[in-house]
Amino acid sequence: MWWVPFGHIWNLGDCGQLFNISACKVSTNRSHQLGAHAVIFHHRELLRHGISQMPQQRPPGQRWVWMNFESPTHTTGLRGLTGLFNWTMSYKVDSDVFVPYGYLKLLPEPLIQFTLPKKTKLVAWVISNWNEGHARVRYYHQLKKYLPIDIYGGHGLALKDGNVVKTVSEYKFYLAFENSQHQDYITEKLWRNAFGSWAVPVVLGPPRANYERFVPSDSFIHVNDFSDPMELAVYLKFLDKNKNMYRKYFAWRKQYEVRVSSFWLEHSCKVCNTVRALGKQSKTVQNLASWFES
Repeated sequence: MWWVPFGHIWNLGDCGQLFNISACKVSTNRSHQLGAHAVIFHHRELLRHGISQMPQQRPPGQRWVWMNFESPTHTTGLRGLTGLFNWTMSYKVDSDVFVPYGYLKLLPEPLIQFTLPKKTKLVAWVISNWNEGHARVRYYHQLKKYLPIDIYGGHGLALKDGNVVKTVSEYKFYLAFENSQHQDYITEKLWRNAFGSWAVPVVLGPPRANYERFVPSDSFIHVNDFSDPMELAVYLKFLDKNKNMYRKYFAWRKQYEVRVSSFWLEHSCKVCNTVRALGKQSKTVQNLASWFES
């Protein structure tokens, strides 16, 4: 890992023990670069430091991996990266190293039953980047006319003990609204904030069919299923009064458990698998911008 993402110190850990990926050594020590099979470059740091700060030597066969988990709307500087990288790593399914923000894992044995945590509140939304131009903020302004919504973050209430999951766990529904709408861009807002809190996610992001590639169709509520925010508000109020209908949104939990991807170790470890899978196969990403923005 050439640059530590966002400058945050993270635990390198053991790929074999944590993810069952053996014979993998992850390092942020640049003295190991010349002997590495692959080098990962986080896009945010690449923009900050510039191409001139990338390695001066590139051994034959060494893969350079471009890593980015922001949406195209919030990703700049792609035009000058033509022909520089061999692999891509992102939340996009067609990445060379695909790492979603979260995923469902099949349980060894289906659960006979489960206990739904007690919910005393209706709808929560945690938002740090408030932008009146975002579709999610515009939708919120319409929805709040018909439904009480508790806002947490810079524009709202303080989180309970500073913890998103602990706060949202008291709510029946969570607004898992993405900051921009792109194919496969489904973030921790669904996986951690909603599923991790056992709140039914109300999603605004890519189309329903895209969500259904990753999670069961009855595990979430999509804003596109309703003609307008008022119709959605009526439905949420209906579910609030109908316990059996509400519980149907949790039926999938008898078969699956939720896993939130471990940033950034899990991503690095998965590069090892790709090294093995692709062997010495040669590839260069010629038009990074065209691919990522598609």
